[in-house]
Amino acid sequence: MWVNSWFDPGKEADAANALIDQGVDVVFQHTDSPAPIQAAERRGVYAVGYASDMAHFGPKAVLTSIVNDWAPHYIQATQSVIDHNWKSQDYWGGLKEGTVELPISDLVPAPVKAEAEQIIADIKSGALQPFTGPIKDQAGVEKIPAGVSATNAELASMNYYVEGMKAEMPK
Repeated sequence: MWVNSWFDPGKEADAANALIDQGVDVVFQHTDSPAPIQAAERRGVYAVGYASDMAHFGPKAVLTSIVNDWAPHYIQATQSVIDHNWKSQDYWGGLKEGTVELPISDLVPAPVKAEAEQIIADIKSGALQPFTGPIKDQAGVEKIPAGVSATNAELASMNYYVEGMKAEMPK
């Protein structure tokens, strides 16, 4: 479901509740309020937070949160300004750079938590490239060939859902 806003607690809660009414057992959000987490907590389903660790908004619901920490980027960018070598460019930080964290809740069974933490470690080390093909769109058209990792430009211009998704892109 799309709420077409980064922050609209009412729409976010309505969307979460509509999904739960349809049988969803894990609510994932890409918006900034805790409303979807709170809806999941009230309704007894799991959730994944976004932008910050949202576990305190749903201690019985949040499995993990995508935690954005811009400090490493700001420190690096500020240092490059001080060093007179700053250039205007896109920034693609993630787990390896410390700009993204995924704290795994103890709600996740220990063996699954250990597996998730190993995957995170493998992404940080470069042993695992999560956007490696084959990646197909909903129609089964190969977008990223087998064994090839998507470039940042390809990820930034991704305007399709992958094979298996049952939603439609908004128009």
